[in-house]
Amino acid sequence: MATTPTNFPNGVTNADPNLIFGSLTTVDPQQLHTYWNDFDTYTAGDWVVTVVGSGTAALTAGDGGLLLVTNSAADNDAVTLQKTPAAFAMTAGKAAWFACRFNVSDATQSDVQVGLVIVDTTPLDATDGIFFQKDDGDTHIDFYVQKNTTTGSTSVTDIAELADATNVTLAWYYDGNSSVYYGVNGTILGKLDGSSSFLPDATNLTVSLTIQNGEAVAKTLTVDYVMMAKQR
Repeated sequence: MATTPTNFPNGVTNADPNLIFGSLTTVDPQQLHTYWNDFDTYTAGDWVVTVVGSGTAALTAGDGGLLLVTNSAADNDAVTLQKTPAAFAMTAGKAAWFACRFNVSDATQSDVQVGLVIVDTTPLDATDGIFFQKDDGDTHIDFYVQKNTTTGSTSVTDIAELADATNVTLAWYYDGNSSVYYGVNGTILGKLDGSSSFLPDATNLTVSLTIQNGEAVAKTLTVDYVMMAKQR
Protein backbone atom coordinates (compact mmCIF):
# COMPACT_ATOMS: atom_id res chain seq x y z
CA MET A 1 0.00 0.00 0.00
CA ALA A 2 1.46 3.33 -1.07
CA THR A 3 2.04 6.03 1.54
CA THR A 4 2.13 9.80 1.16
CA PRO A 5 5.60 11.12 1.92
CA THR A 6 6.24 14.01 4.26
CA ASN A 7 8.29 16.65 2.50
CA PHE A 8 10.98 18.69 4.24
CA PRO A 9 12.21 21.07 1.53
CA ASN A 10 14.90 22.52 3.80
CA GLY A 11 16.27 19.09 4.65
CA VAL A 12 16.52 17.04 7.85
CA THR A 13 19.66 16.56 9.91
CA ASN A 14 20.82 15.08 13.21
CA ALA A 15 23.86 17.36 13.37
CA ASP A 16 24.42 19.74 16.29
CA PRO A 17 23.32 23.20 15.03
CA ASN A 18 26.31 24.82 16.76
CA LEU A 19 28.91 22.71 14.97
CA ILE A 20 30.34 22.81 11.46
CA PHE A 21 27.78 20.38 10.02
CA GLY A 22 24.84 22.12 11.69
CA SER A 23 23.51 23.29 8.33
CA LEU A 24 23.82 19.87 6.67
CA THR A 25 20.52 19.10 4.95
CA THR A 26 20.71 15.35 5.43
CA VAL A 27 21.63 12.89 8.18
CA ASP A 28 25.26 13.25 9.26
CA PRO A 29 26.98 9.93 8.37
CA GLN A 30 29.86 10.68 10.71
CA GLN A 31 27.84 9.88 13.82
CA LEU A 32 27.66 6.12 13.22
CA HIS A 33 30.00 3.48 11.91
CA THR A 34 27.60 1.30 9.90
CA TYR A 35 27.95 -1.99 8.05
CA TRP A 36 25.01 -3.01 5.87
CA ASN A 37 24.82 -5.92 3.42
CA ASP A 38 21.63 -6.73 1.49
CA PHE A 39 23.43 -9.40 -0.55
CA ASP A 40 22.74 -8.01 -3.97
CA THR A 41 26.46 -8.66 -4.31
CA TYR A 42 28.79 -11.03 -2.50
CA THR A 43 32.57 -10.70 -2.52
CA ALA A 44 34.23 -13.75 -1.01
CA GLY A 45 37.35 -11.73 -0.13
CA ASP A 46 35.29 -9.58 2.25
CA TRP A 47 34.80 -12.60 4.50
CA VAL A 48 36.89 -15.20 6.27
CA VAL A 49 35.03 -18.38 5.40
CA THR A 50 35.72 -21.38 7.64
CA VAL A 51 34.41 -24.67 6.29
CA VAL A 52 34.13 -28.05 7.97
CA GLY A 53 33.54 -30.48 5.11
CA SER A 54 33.03 -28.87 1.72
CA GLY A 55 30.29 -26.29 2.20
CA THR A 56 29.75 -23.21 0.05
CA ALA A 57 28.46 -19.63 0.22
CA ALA A 58 27.07 -17.89 -2.86
CA LEU A 59 24.30 -15.57 -4.00
CA THR A 60 21.00 -17.19 -4.89
CA ALA A 61 17.93 -15.98 -6.75
CA GLY A 62 15.17 -14.46 -4.65
CA ASP A 63 13.44 -11.23 -3.76
CA GLY A 64 15.54 -8.77 -1.78
CA GLY A 65 19.02 -10.19 -2.43
CA LEU A 66 19.96 -13.49 -0.80
CA LEU A 67 23.10 -15.29 0.31
CA LEU A 68 22.81 -19.09 0.39
CA VAL A 69 25.16 -20.94 2.75
CA THR A 70 25.14 -24.71 2.14
CA ASN A 71 26.83 -27.40 4.21
CA SER A 72 28.10 -30.74 3.00
CA ALA A 73 26.32 -33.80 4.35
CA ALA A 74 28.26 -35.14 7.36
CA ASP A 75 27.17 -34.57 10.95
CA ASN A 76 28.75 -31.35 12.32
CA ASP A 77 29.79 -30.11 8.89
CA ALA A 78 29.65 -26.33 9.06
CA VAL A 79 30.24 -23.02 7.30
CA THR A 80 31.12 -19.81 9.15
CA LEU A 81 31.42 -16.39 7.52
CA GLN A 82 33.13 -13.60 9.44
CA LYS A 83 33.47 -10.13 7.93
CA THR A 84 37.11 -9.15 7.53
CA PRO A 85 38.81 -7.20 8.85
CA ALA A 86 37.13 -7.08 12.26
CA ALA A 87 35.90 -3.52 12.61
CA PHE A 88 33.82 -3.13 15.79
CA ALA A 89 34.73 -2.87 19.48
CA MET A 90 32.05 -2.58 22.14
CA THR A 91 32.58 0.56 24.21
CA ALA A 92 30.78 1.79 27.32
CA GLY A 93 28.93 5.01 26.49
CA LYS A 94 28.57 4.15 22.79
CA ALA A 95 25.22 2.72 21.64
CA ALA A 96 25.22 -0.13 19.12
CA TRP A 97 22.69 -2.01 16.99
CA PHE A 98 22.63 -5.35 15.13
CA ALA A 99 20.05 -7.06 12.92
CA CYS A 100 19.94 -10.10 10.64
CA ARG A 101 17.08 -11.57 8.59
CA PHE A 102 17.48 -15.21 7.59
CA ASN A 103 15.96 -18.67 7.40
CA VAL A 104 17.29 -22.21 7.77
CA SER A 105 16.24 -25.36 5.97
CA ASP A 106 15.99 -27.40 9.19
CA ALA A 107 15.11 -25.55 12.38
CA THR A 108 15.75 -28.55 14.63
CA GLN A 109 18.73 -30.50 13.28
CA SER A 110 21.11 -27.56 12.94
CA ASP A 111 23.16 -25.11 14.99
CA VAL A 112 22.84 -21.46 13.96
CA GLN A 113 24.61 -18.36 15.23
CA VAL A 114 24.31 -14.74 14.04
CA GLY A 115 25.71 -11.65 15.71
CA LEU A 116 28.85 -9.74 16.62
CA VAL A 117 31.53 -12.23 17.63
CA ILE A 118 35.26 -12.40 18.27
CA VAL A 119 37.30 -13.65 15.31
CA ASP A 120 37.24 -17.41 15.82
CA THR A 121 37.31 -20.45 13.56
CA THR A 122 34.87 -22.15 15.95
CA PRO A 123 32.46 -19.31 16.84
CA LEU A 124 29.85 -21.63 18.38
CA ASP A 125 32.15 -21.68 21.42
CA ALA A 126 33.47 -18.12 21.06
CA THR A 127 34.58 -16.44 24.28
CA ASP A 128 33.34 -12.93 23.42
CA GLY A 129 30.33 -11.58 21.56
CA ILE A 130 26.73 -10.39 21.49
CA PHE A 131 24.82 -12.93 19.47
CA PHE A 132 21.81 -15.14 18.90
CA GLN A 133 22.29 -18.90 18.87
CA LYS A 134 20.05 -21.89 18.13
CA ASP A 135 21.46 -25.22 19.31
CA ASP A 136 21.13 -28.63 17.68
CA GLY A 137 18.14 -30.71 18.77
CA ASP A 138 15.67 -27.93 19.54
CA THR A 139 14.13 -24.86 17.88
CA HIS A 140 14.81 -22.41 20.72
CA ILE A 141 16.56 -19.13 19.91
CA ASP A 142 18.86 -18.01 22.75
CA PHE A 143 20.59 -14.65 23.25
CA TYR A 144 24.05 -14.05 24.75
CA VAL A 145 26.10 -11.08 25.93
CA GLN A 146 29.47 -12.60 26.74
CA LYS A 147 32.92 -11.49 27.87
CA ASN A 148 35.62 -14.06 28.49
CA THR A 149 34.13 -17.50 29.03
CA THR A 150 36.03 -17.84 32.30
CA THR A 151 34.72 -14.46 33.53
CA GLY A 152 31.10 -15.21 32.87
CA SER A 153 28.26 -14.43 30.53
CA THR A 154 24.73 -13.19 30.69
CA SER A 155 22.08 -14.82 28.54
CA VAL A 156 18.41 -15.56 28.08
CA THR A 157 17.09 -18.79 26.60
CA ASP A 158 14.16 -19.59 24.35
CA ILE A 159 13.21 -16.04 23.36
CA ALA A 160 11.46 -17.39 20.24
CA GLU A 161 11.13 -20.50 18.10
CA LEU A 162 12.80 -21.05 14.74
CA ALA A 163 10.75 -22.78 12.02
CA ASP A 164 11.87 -24.60 8.88
CA ALA A 165 12.38 -22.33 5.84
CA THR A 166 10.71 -19.38 7.59
CA ASN A 167 12.33 -15.96 7.67
CA VAL A 168 13.06 -14.42 11.05
CA THR A 169 14.65 -11.07 11.92
CA LEU A 170 16.79 -11.08 15.06
CA ALA A 171 18.06 -7.77 16.45
CA TRP A 172 19.76 -6.33 19.51
CA TYR A 173 20.48 -2.84 20.84
CA TYR A 174 23.05 -1.74 23.43
CA ASP A 175 21.96 1.52 25.06
CA GLY A 176 25.53 2.59 25.82
CA ASN A 177 24.87 2.29 29.53
CA SER A 178 23.86 -0.92 31.31
CA SER A 179 21.31 -2.73 29.16
CA VAL A 180 21.23 -4.78 25.99
CA TYR A 181 17.76 -5.17 24.45
CA TYR A 182 16.84 -8.08 22.19
CA GLY A 183 14.00 -8.45 19.72
CA VAL A 184 12.43 -10.69 17.09
CA ASN A 185 10.71 -9.49 13.93
CA GLY A 186 10.81 -5.87 15.06
CA THR A 187 9.34 -6.43 18.54
CA ILE A 188 11.40 -5.84 21.70
CA LEU A 189 11.08 -8.97 23.83
CA GLY A 190 13.24 -7.99 26.78
CA LYS A 191 16.57 -6.72 27.99
CA LEU A 192 19.55 -7.92 29.96
CA ASP A 193 20.18 -5.41 32.76
CA GLY A 194 23.67 -5.01 34.09
CA SER A 195 24.97 -6.58 30.93
CA SER A 196 27.51 -3.80 30.51
CA SER A 197 29.59 -5.81 32.97
CA PHE A 198 29.73 -8.53 30.34
CA LEU A 199 30.34 -6.38 27.26
CA PRO A 200 32.87 -8.20 25.08
CA ASP A 201 36.31 -6.80 25.83
CA ALA A 202 38.04 -8.24 22.78
CA THR A 203 39.74 -5.45 20.88
CA ASN A 204 37.93 -6.19 17.64
CA LEU A 205 34.69 -8.05 16.94
CA THR A 206 33.07 -8.82 13.63
CA VAL A 207 29.76 -9.66 11.99
CA SER A 208 29.52 -13.45 12.04
CA LEU A 209 27.16 -16.03 10.46
CA THR A 210 27.32 -19.80 11.17
CA ILE A 211 25.32 -22.89 10.18
CA GLN A 212 26.31 -26.38 11.40
CA ASN A 213 24.60 -29.72 10.73
CA GLY A 214 23.00 -31.57 13.61
CA GLU A 215 22.88 -34.82 11.64
CA ALA A 216 24.45 -36.37 8.56
CA VAL A 217 22.24 -34.36 6.20
CA ALA A 218 23.21 -31.10 4.49
CA LYS A 219 21.56 -27.94 5.87
CA THR A 220 21.26 -24.44 4.46
CA LEU A 221 21.23 -20.92 5.84
CA THR A 222 19.70 -18.23 3.60
CA VAL A 223 20.54 -14.67 4.66
CA ASP A 224 18.46 -11.75 3.40
CA TYR A 225 20.47 -9.02 5.10
CA VAL A 226 22.77 -8.24 8.00
CA MET A 227 23.64 -4.91 9.60
CA MET A 228 25.75 -3.57 12.44
CA ALA A 229 26.06 0.04 13.62
CA LYS A 230 27.81 1.76 16.52
CA GLN A 231 28.16 5.33 17.67
CA ARG A 232 31.57 6.82 17.02
